[in-house]
Amino acid sequence: MIKLLKYYKPYTALILLTLLLLFLQVMADLALPNYMAKIINNGIALGNISYILIKGIQMLIIAFIGGLCAVGVGFFASRIAAKSSMHMREDVFKKVSDFSNAEFDKFSTASLITRSTNDIQQIQMVSVMLLRMVCMAPIMGIGALIMAYKSSPSMSWTIFLALVIVLSIMITFFFITSSRFKKLQKLVDKLNLIMNERLTGMLVIRAFNTQSYEEKRFDKTNKELTSLNLFVNRVMTFMMPMMMLIMNGVSILIVWTGAKMINMGALEVGDMLAFIQYTMMIIMSFMLISMVFIMMPKALVSGQRIAEVLQTQSNIKDPAENKTKYLNKGESELKGYVEFKNVSFHYPDAAEDVIHDLSFTAKPGETTALIGSTGSGKSTVVNLIPRFYDVTQGEILIDGVDIRDMKQNNLRDIIGYVPQKAVLFSGTIESNLLYGDKNASEKELIDASEIAQAMEFISEKPQGFDTEISQGGTNVSGGQKQRLSIARALVKNPKIFIFDDSFSALDYETDALLRNQLKEKKKDSTKIIVTQRISTIKNAEQIIVLDNGKMVGKGKHSELMKNCQVYKEIALSQLDEEELQ
Repeated sequence: MIKLLKYYKPYTALILLTLLLLFLQVMADLALPNYMAKIINNGIALGNISYILIKGIQMLIIAFIGGLCAVGVGFFASRIAAKSSMHMREDVFKKVSDFSNAEFDKFSTASLITRSTNDIQQIQMVSVMLLRMVCMAPIMGIGALIMAYKSSPSMSWTIFLALVIVLSIMITFFFITSSRFKKLQKLVDKLNLIMNERLTGMLVIRAFNTQSYEEKRFDKTNKELTSLNLFVNRVMTFMMPMMMLIMNGVSILIVWTGAKMINMGALEVGDMLAFIQYTMMIIMSFMLISMVFIMMPKALVSGQRIAEVLQTQSNIKDPAENKTKYLNKGESELKGYVEFKNVSFHYPDAAEDVIHDLSFTAKPGETTALIGSTGSGKSTVVNLIPRFYDVTQGEILIDGVDIRDMKQNNLRDIIGYVPQKAVLFSGTIESNLLYGDKNASEKELIDASEIAQAMEFISEKPQGFDTEISQGGTNVSGGQKQRLSIARALVKNPKIFIFDDSFSALDYETDALLRNQLKEKKKDSTKIIVTQRISTIKNAEQIIVLDNGKMVGKGKHSELMKNCQVYKEIALSQLDEEELQ
């Protein structure tokens, strides 16, 4: 929580104002029992009606001022907590947006969602409680203790007895619950993960008829979370009756002791009643603290989890300054040469390299294709170009400049990337295409869609580009989703295109038409294609053949058919010898 205090710094003046109002509220509350004692001792006992009226009106004024202060405290405390949480969420979102793939591997998506929502909500709730209760409790407790002692010093022992009992219960409850909260948040993470996997993989679950297995898996975590929540809630529920029992027991003890003292003439009735109220205030202040103590362990765990995200430094860092004069895709002198020089790479915490000493050059106006068996490292190679990961050894150059010497935004601005899994966002077809370039004209959207062979199905839809796209693009087919993803990259109009197995959902005719359009309309761009299809890359100017992360062949289709056994085996497994000519 200490690491998150910076989010409250902008609201220092508002916090001080809240504390001032809180102080006035407590002072008003502390004054009321004293006025009540005076009314009983000097008004009711003596039958002085005018005195009762005057003191009664004064009590009403004080109560009204205290009520206004309480409203102000509640309003400002809620505002401070909500605003600071808003900035916290913004920073977590920005931090996560800057994470490389290595950080996403470290934090699961489900955990990041929980930290951005549930954990910050916990901190917001405790922030309100801290400002409204914890700050009030010591002022009220100390003030009530002083006023109670003034009312009857001889009965102060009852207060200390009550405090010993209350503190013992608080400490016991704290130790019982504190160890459970960290486990509670981990179970929320796990439940979110299972729900995420279940919803995204629903078709697979149904296809394999494993609903019962998934339900058992969900039920196990759900019951464990429910059991832990019930335990914590039972502890909290048990705590309130315990405190009420102590309050009532102390009241009986005070009345019994006070009655004896009144009988001996050592104490007035009004003072005894005031003493009871001050004692209740003292116990109430400890109750407020105890409630926060129950919530605090959970908030501390949440604070640590948020701080862990905010303090995590991305493995991919920008240089102090760009060492290239080409800062965006509009630079006319930018060519788009992509050169791999002795590149090796292994994933974080992995023992072995998945890419070994890879060297090749992808030239503008040409298509460079990467092919190989599953797990050969094709996608890993193209993920290194936009710096989703950084190379372990060697270097990747664009127009002779190491990509690590370029700002990430500038680097990615000159790359049009189409991922292996097509991703669309909720909105319209137009809003998805404008991800490529928010200033693109309607003509540019149409041109990109025509190249991507998407215009055919877009024009068939009644609303055209205004057609709604549901979250994840679930209301369009796999092939349509892929074509829209390709069109989005084309709208960007970059110097370098990366297609990571982006034609897999297209039929052979659409695939061929798309590649021909790319070659004709984007003839000056560098095109890097990852694919499993020989037909897609047969006419590529350069084909890189990978096997277990090593380059085992490089050249054109005809050359590789003669001198690369791995390529020949892949080719013959897909096409007849006549088709391969």
